[in-house]
Amino acid sequence: MDRLANCFFAVFICLASFSGLFASAAESGFSPERVPAAGELIRKLAPAHPRLLIDQDGFERLAGQIQSDATLRTWDKAVRKEADALVSAPLPRHVLPDGKRLLSTSRTVLDRVYTLAMAYRLHGDQNHADRLFKELETVAAFPDFNPKHFLDTAEMTHALAIAYDWLYDTWTESQRATIRRAMVEMGLRPSLEIYRKGRWWSRATHNWNQVCNGGMTLGALAVGDEEPALAGEILRSAILSVPLAMESYGPDGAWGEGPGYWGYATGYNVVMLAALESALGTDFGLSRIPGFSQTGLFPIYTTGPSGRTFNFADSGDRLSRMEALLWLAERFEQPVLRWFAVHRGKPSAAAMVWYRPGVEDPAAASLPLDKSWRNVEVATLRSNWTDEATYVGIQAGSNQVNHNHLDLGSFVLDAVGQRWAVDLGGDNYNLPGYFGDKRYTYYRLRAEGHNTLVLHPAEGPDQDPKAAARIARFVSEPSRAFAVADLTPAYAKHADRVERGIALLDRRRVLLQDEVEARQPVDLWWFMHTAAAVQIGADGRGAVLEQEGKRLSVRLLAPADARFEVRPAEPLPSSPNPDGQRNNREYRKLAVHLPETKSLRLAVLFQPGDDAADVPVRPLAEW
Repeated sequence: MDRLANCFFAVFICLASFSGLFASAAESGFSPERVPAAGELIRKLAPAHPRLLIDQDGFERLAGQIQSDATLRTWDKAVRKEADALVSAPLPRHVLPDGKRLLSTSRTVLDRVYTLAMAYRLHGDQNHADRLFKELETVAAFPDFNPKHFLDTAEMTHALAIAYDWLYDTWTESQRATIRRAMVEMGLRPSLEIYRKGRWWSRATHNWNQVCNGGMTLGALAVGDEEPALAGEILRSAILSVPLAMESYGPDGAWGEGPGYWGYATGYNVVMLAALESALGTDFGLSRIPGFSQTGLFPIYTTGPSGRTFNFADSGDRLSRMEALLWLAERFEQPVLRWFAVHRGKPSAAAMVWYRPGVEDPAAASLPLDKSWRNVEVATLRSNWTDEATYVGIQAGSNQVNHNHLDLGSFVLDAVGQRWAVDLGGDNYNLPGYFGDKRYTYYRLRAEGHNTLVLHPAEGPDQDPKAAARIARFVSEPSRAFAVADLTPAYAKHADRVERGIALLDRRRVLLQDEVEARQPVDLWWFMHTAAAVQIGADGRGAVLEQEGKRLSVRLLAPADARFEVRPAEPLPSSPNPDGQRNNREYRKLAVHLPETKSLRLAVLFQPGDDAADVPVRPLAEW
């Protein structure tokens, strides 16, 4: 009886989660009522293989296009070279190096599948097909795909689906059976209980949802005609589940987990939608969910001219895979996305599927230089779209977003081709309690491990873990742009008002200004992490940062008694410092310490080159 009650409860929660979303999503072109029943979905299935992402005509078009398009020729050469190298590569092993994840193996297999399958489809080298089946045969003999960490299962299912579909007519019936059995028994069937009971990732609003639903969708579409009941149920469940995550793109396409996880989540979201279209002829209006049509701009704006992203939360600072931008460029007629994917991305078989000629750089596309993203509450400002531009990004947002750090108010800064103010990124996910009760004991996840303020660092978490802050004002004008973040909720335990403004003056210099009104005197720290060498001036109010032969001057404008100091990128003596954290020896932090602060206006000016001159300091309210 308890089990039955739990099932009803799970279904109720799942329906309640969906109902609010679908009320708004229906207006944008997606409605659950228009999603066919499982059997009808399978009857829509394209009968021929390949049908995932690309069909036979698509491969023929691609082969012809390679002959006339220089970009595709370069990519094809790179993919074929990689495929040749894979022929003698070690076969995959069922190894969980951290005791929890098979994910690195799943991703390796997925990359190899795309590379070998594309090379074979375009050039017909039997060595590539033979090596690919050895890969699949090895994987099919695994005891499982580690469903306890379902991302591993989803990515491996994705790999098997592409291999099964793209080379369907190449495989013997025995080979197909081997691949199909592994995909069904170790990939698709383990998802059924999750879907049926509305568990875990099927109700998530972050990357797990898209990755798991995406992998299951491709698997179901690959074997839908051979396993119709199973595939139909999974397809319908996935189509009804993925809007919960896609709602997070609203209202303007930003992604709360940061640009690195944007790539992971959106890559799978696009794969899922593209596969639905290629195999069923429609994405059921999912691509019209609010914000999704604009999401391709998010990595463009959150990537600085140094090529590094504004990597808030657990995101890394490089975008390695940008194939999704090519699909988004075509779907939403945004050739600037194609430019970014070609300019910043790397050749890959998946990129070749969605590549089309015709790019438009951001300047030619007349993209505004500055952007403020609502809900996620991130703002970026830049002087121009060249590699030597001055660029800043500032974050407000929520400390409760998946993969969050206590980093409200943190900023990054690029100038003259260098990243000066850096975000250290995440730490080892296997640290004890990293996603649990010890999360904010780790330096890189605390406010003091970011470029923001710390008040009373010895008193527990140094920002409220439940706080949400917003960009209160944003102005973009030809000669000046700024954003002001109201950070008061992050420090409400100690202060009645905390605001941080960042301005791009004359499209070259950066002014960072904090205003604090505390209820009692607080022990306040201002931090900026950098990999540059730092030289403090004789008066303590100026500093010069240097790296790669380039310089950035920094000047303390206010208050008059403040002085710079250089500290190691490590916890303060009063802060927690558990064992096992990544060392940060290549970094240091420029710091200001004001131990008895009640009312404060702290202003710092950054200027490329030497000798940052003073500028007037005005209250943020007068900006």
